[in-house]
Amino acid sequence: MGPILKKCLNFLFLLTILLVYLVGTSAINSDGDALLSFKTAVINSDGVFLNWRQQDLYPCNWTGVKCDVQSKQVIYLNLAYHKLAGSIAPEIGRLSKLQYLALQGNSLYGIIPPELGNCTALQHLYLQGNYLSGVIPPEMGNLSVLETLDVSSNTLSGIIPQSLGNLTKLTSFNVSMNFLAGEIPADGALLTFNETSFVGNRGLCGKQIDVECNDDPQSQSRDSQPPSAGNWLPKKAGKNSTRLVISAVATVGALLLVALMCFWGCFLYKNFGKSDIHGLRMDVSGGASVVMFHGDLPYSSKDILKKMEMLNEDNIIGSGGFGTVYKLAMEDGSVFALKRIVKTNEGLDRFFDRELEILGSIKHRYLVNLRGYCNSPSSKLLIYDYLPGGSLDEVLHEKSEKLDWDARLNIILGAGKGLAYLHHDCAPRIIHRDIKSSNILLDGNYEARVSDFGLAKLLEDEESHITTIVAGTFGYLAPEYMQSGRATEKTDVYSFGVLVLEILSGKRPTDSAFIEKGLNIVGWLNYLVAENRQREILDPNCEGVQMESLDALLSVAIQCVSSTPEDRPTMHRVVQMLESDVITPCPSDFYDSE
Repeated sequence: MGPILKKCLNFLFLLTILLVYLVGTSAINSDGDALLSFKTAVINSDGVFLNWRQQDLYPCNWTGVKCDVQSKQVIYLNLAYHKLAGSIAPEIGRLSKLQYLALQGNSLYGIIPPELGNCTALQHLYLQGNYLSGVIPPEMGNLSVLETLDVSSNTLSGIIPQSLGNLTKLTSFNVSMNFLAGEIPADGALLTFNETSFVGNRGLCGKQIDVECNDDPQSQSRDSQPPSAGNWLPKKAGKNSTRLVISAVATVGALLLVALMCFWGCFLYKNFGKSDIHGLRMDVSGGASVVMFHGDLPYSSKDILKKMEMLNEDNIIGSGGFGTVYKLAMEDGSVFALKRIVKTNEGLDRFFDRELEILGSIKHRYLVNLRGYCNSPSSKLLIYDYLPGGSLDEVLHEKSEKLDWDARLNIILGAGKGLAYLHHDCAPRIIHRDIKSSNILLDGNYEARVSDFGLAKLLEDEESHITTIVAGTFGYLAPEYMQSGRATEKTDVYSFGVLVLEILSGKRPTDSAFIEKGLNIVGWLNYLVAENRQREILDPNCEGVQMESLDALLSVAIQCVSSTPEDRPTMHRVVQMLESDVITPCPSDFYDSE
């Protein structure tokens, strides 16, 4: 019996090890597994998922999660304002006991998954302030106990599903600031809500907003798919508004929340710059070294560091998504711009240095020259040419002097040539990713220079490129870039088209005049084109306008901001059109490539 007993004990031991292994590798319950799928679909966050672990038995102690005490099933998920970027995984529909879901104030994109309709215990749903697109799923009408539904300030299109009228428990409903069109369901729960729930959707009609709809007997089956915009336009909108709604649906609008976030971000950056000076002094005094490119800095490292140590708040000339900028004056009267970028990952120093060497080798008449950098323990201090004219953003929106027509054309052509060089002629080719008026600097003669090229890609390896989007430039971004985060030359072309419209109009892409209409500057242009009034986009303070050139320039801009990337021209082609069709007469020195 001894050998047999020994074999049995060995078998039991092995079986115990196998069970421990199986439990350890698939410990999480089904709700936890669904949440891990949700986490996988999110490609960036502020670290909220750090304690979301596969090896946990239940997700009940994870950040933002609460469970039923008895069943250990998830009843509460709150991840609002955590810088989430990515899509909403359909597996979230497996949370059958979920009562509260809050994902507002993030950068989520893609569709609202129809599987959310399986969460039949859901009472409160907050998705506002993201970049969600597509339609409102009719399956949401299955949420029979839903009390709060807020999908405002996204880029949703199509109709409001008739099935939402079944949500008899609704006490709060908000679909405002989207691109919805069609008749608001007039029976059921939605009849109790007034126009504040629907504001900012130019194509909606119905009793709730006191806008009469066109009668169309062929458009009764609304839940299956969105009808054409023309079928459900308000009668007072006019025929040309059909194209307006279609364009608005295709355009990623700079909605009210986005604009407020942008303005608030600018405010924070300006105030952050004032406290940045302490960090700069610590960097310089803590063992910094200077790297110079190709003899571009005819000074000793000691002289440069000494001047950096003397900088104070009065030397701050700007701040933005990539860092605070200082004016650095040397003893011989030469002036440079010093941009401080705080490091977030020490392990990327070699990569960073190699990329900066490449950027320092790129020289062109319409690019800001990177002369060298200072490497400190906690930051990189980039040394650029100083441009006395400041940024185009300042000239357009903050300074009292007004740019005439020739000056605006000069700036547009210079910026276009700089961007074309990055796309087609420099080695390696560079996608800028952050074209905007504050990244176009001007010399004393209002000649344009493209700045910050290469930085967005450079910093992508420290933070997701989606973070770059959020920290950057609402109103300039191409629709497909907002959806996928993938940058191409054509996303730069779209941003350049927005820049042209900004220069023409003298208004920022997220100007309140557009926001009030639920549009950005591209949506406003599309509206004017639909009404054959596109010339009205021109700044009334612009003098010396040649109408033939204006029409040609508007044609170029319209092509650049097409919602379809394939329909946009290359930057080489843009420059060709600017020179041949817009600049009349064209000064000979504009043809210089260097």
